[in-house]
Amino acid sequence: EVQLVQSGGGLVQAGGSLRLSCAASGFTSDDYAIGWFRQVPGKEREGVSCISSNADSTYNADSVKDRFTTSTDNAKNTVYLQMNSLKPEDTAVYYCAAANSHYACSFYPAQSAVDYWGQGTQVTVSS
Repeated sequence: EVQLVQSGGGLVQAGGSLRLSCAASGFTSDDYAIGWFRQVPGKEREGVSCISSNADSTYNADSVKDRFTTSTDNAKNTVYLQMNSLKPEDTAVYYCAAANSHYACSFYPAQSAVDYWGQGTQVTVSS
């Protein structure tokens, strides 16, 4: 079974940076996609970014373009979300998300693109 273990997050001032990590295990093939969603209380989870296992398919939400970057370390089976120029409206619980197909990025930001979820991590940006 696929497992996603997140790390990173925390409290940062507006304009600062944070990096989230998602260590993935249990994929039975090299065909998958990993991304990030975020959620604030009372709202739907919002798809933030996605990258396919061969990096030929990506998604970045308009709200984070030019500020957030998703990258992979295939040797460590880890995906990173580098968040720069953070704003108070980026405050949310961030979830790592994975799917058993590299086509999944094409379906972002829909939650139906996701087969597995990480445990979530809080990111708080103070003004």
